[in-house]
Formats: sequence, structure tokens, C-alpha cells
Amino acid sequence: MIYSLFLSFTDFTLLKSTGYNFTGINNYISLFKNSIFWQSFGKTIIYIAVAVNVEFILGLIIANMMSHVIRVQSILRTIMMMPMMFAPILVGFQFKWFFNDQVGLINNILYSITGHPVIIPWLVQKPLGFITIIIAEIWMSTPFMVIIFLAGIVSIPQEIFEAADVDGASEWHKFRYITIPSISPFIFIAMAVRSLDIAKAYDLVSIMTGGGPAHRTELIWTYVYRLAFVSQKFALGCSMSFIVVLLSFAFTFYLFRNLLKARKT
Repeated sequence: MIYSLFLSFTDFTLLKSTGYNFTGINNYISLFKNSIFWQSFGKTIIYIAVAVNVEFILGLIIANMMSHVIRVQSILRTIMMMPMMFAPILVGFQFKWFFNDQVGLINNILYSITGHPVIIPWLVQKPLGFITIIIAEIWMSTPFMVIIFLAGIVSIPQEIFEAADVDGASEWHKFRYITIPSISPFIFIAMAVRSLDIAKAYDLVSIMTGGGPAHRTELIWTYVYRLAFVSQKFALGCSMSFIVVLLSFAFTFYLFRNLLKARKT
């Protein structure tokens, strides 16, 4: 890691392993002037915001529903965890087939419904390519949110809910004023872990779209790979990586500071 940081201040490339020169902060200046860097950075922020928030909402709803099921809850937990057992590469191939414009499952379902040939280029057309990647991410990672939230919900003492029933509280009020505040530490932990995990998304995007076409689905880490290994600008890729690492540290500090505040209250 320290060596990579050193390389970010040089003109090192994989084509010449020796004889590189120290260039100072020129690589960082080049990145800040690079429109594709800002485009991929912006798409990564949108990707994180949409995917994590949808996973949060779905996870909270499903976990709350599962907490009311007693007899088959262990079976439901096992079924819910199944998407997490697949490697992101396998999920990428799976959804790449689902959204294939020629032989994909989605277009074939639409053909069965309409009776007319449907050829929608899901992975190519803007903004459908970006949306399909988010859908795949949500399917793969929502179970993580469900398991964390469910653990928090079942740890809440039942006496609190019984007292709320005596006071005539509705299910919504119990959910709003008891469940959510009680599991707030679990929420912050889940959001922090998922945000950091999804921020380094590479496998899924690389398999489904490769960041293309024309950088339409380019995220920060796919662009790092493209710079370092495809364009042979390894030092520039190192610079970009360390910018992302610093932002990740700052984001982690912010989330855990809020977590400590939530625990104190």
C-alpha cells in the first residue's frame, strides 16, 4: 500500500518497470481535470445512494414481517440468505443473461405477455444499463440487511410491545416509535458495512457491462482498472485508488460517529 502511494507520485507504467520519474502531484491534478473520473465518481455516488437505500427499506420491511413469523422463521432465514451465497461474478453472469437483448429471460417474458418480439437492449441503452446493475446489486445484498435488522428486532424485549398494546398503540406506531429507535445501532452498522462494500463494486459491473458502452455504467473501480491495466497508466490508477480510500475513511468516520451518538441517546 505504501509502495502504491509512492507510485501515485511518479509516471510509472506496466510497460516500463524501471526508470520512472517523480512527478509530484501531477497525477492528482490530471484526475481532477479528467471528466470521465468525475463521471464515474458521480455514478458511484448514485449507485451507492440508490442501492443502499432501497436495500435498507426492503430489508427493514422484510425483517419486520419475518419477526412476526414464529414457526418457520429459521427456514425463511435460510432461504433469505441464499442470494448471499453466490459470488458476485456468478450473479453478474446470471443477470447478464436475464437482461440479454436476444436470449434474455426478461425480453422472453415480455414476448410471452405481448405476443410480439421484444428486443430491449437493457445492458446497452441509457439509463437501462445502470438500472440493471443496481437491480442485481439489490437482489444480491438485501438479505444482508434483512438478517442484521431481524437480529436487532428479535433482541427487543417483548414487554415493551406488550405495554404498547395495553396503551392501544397501532402496529405502525410500534414500528415507528419502538422498533426503529431500538435497532438504530444495527441500522448504522448495516449501512456502514454495505456502503463501504458497494463502494468497491467491481465484479458485478465488470461482468455485466464492463463499464460501457461509452462509460455509461463506469464506476470508480472499473475506471481504476481501465486506467491502470488497459490504458497502462498504472500510476494514475494508484492516484485514483488513494482518493477513493481517503473518501472511504472519511465516510466511515462519519457513520461511526453517528453510531456512537445513537448509542449514547
